[in-house]
Amino acid sequence: MAYDWSTFSQTIKIKAPAKVVYDMWTTRKGLETWFLRMAEFTRSDVGVIGDEIAIAKGDTYRWRWHGYPDEVTEVGEVLEANGKDKMSFVFGNAGIVTVMVNGIGDNACEMMITQSNIPTDEESKQNFHVGCSTGWTFYRCNMKSILEGGTDLRNKGNNNDMND
Repeated sequence: MAYDWSTFSQTIKIKAPAKVVYDMWTTRKGLETWFLRMAEFTRSDVGVIGDEIAIAKGDTYRWRWHGYPDEVTEVGEVLEANGKDKMSFVFGNAGIVTVMVNGIGDNACEMMITQSNIPTDEESKQNFHVGCSTGWTFYRCNMKSILEGGTDLRNKGNNNDMND
């Protein structure tokens, strides 16, 4: 059977309520806590939404990462955000990312990230399948680290200086 380069999934268990983990994905404040330098969401009828307002289907985003200049900006659209346990978004040319959060008791959950519809040309296999898989491995572990112990593992500097 041939390997499917168009998709991958990763799962992690986190000692935090499912709602807390879901909110980390679906608010500007949440995403900027563990993932992004800037996570701006725009809703067609109101413009840019507030830091703690949950995203909704059809919202668009502008994202920036630590360590990259403002010219490196990802834009996309929220495809689903059910307010409870599932959200998905178009991740630039890299496909669609879907996040599922399932509670395990009162104070733990399992989070699954699936990236699908990844182009399968050689460059996309390397950049999106391998590259994004590596990136999600780090960021899902960073979310776990922050929620379970408070340590943010990101290098927030604008260069490779480890003191940033």
